[in-house]
Amino acid sequence: MWKKVNGELIHTTDETRVKFRTNISKSILDQLEKIALENDTYVNYLIESGLRNVLSAGTITFDKKNRPKDRVQFKTTYDENLLEKVKEFSKEHKLFINDVIEYSTNFIDVTNIKDRSYRYRVE
Repeated sequence: MWKKVNGELIHTTDETRVKFRTNISKSILDQLEKIALENDTYVNYLIESGLRNVLSAGTITFDKKNRPKDRVQFKTTYDENLLEKVKEFSKEHKLFINDVIEYSTNFIDVTNIKDRSYRYRVE
């Protein structure tokens, strides 16, 4: 992102975002990449949308027996506050964070997501 300081634009890192590594289903990741391309956004913005919707609902129905077998490592950045809430939510429901992330992909609202240009915003 860019910040205006004394009338000049300075490129800076968004301090509200944190790096996070998890394992996620390759097939789900492939679907998210396709949706991201179609909607001019990034996969992590899609995941964040789904996570917000799951957290706002406050409930999760997840069968641990149906965990995907095709998980791959996925590294990206997330909003720090959202990630903390997801960690708490997963502990409360006795699930792993990657289970919550995969579940949340069913609740993505593409009408309310950040687009690719968001990371280049001026504040």
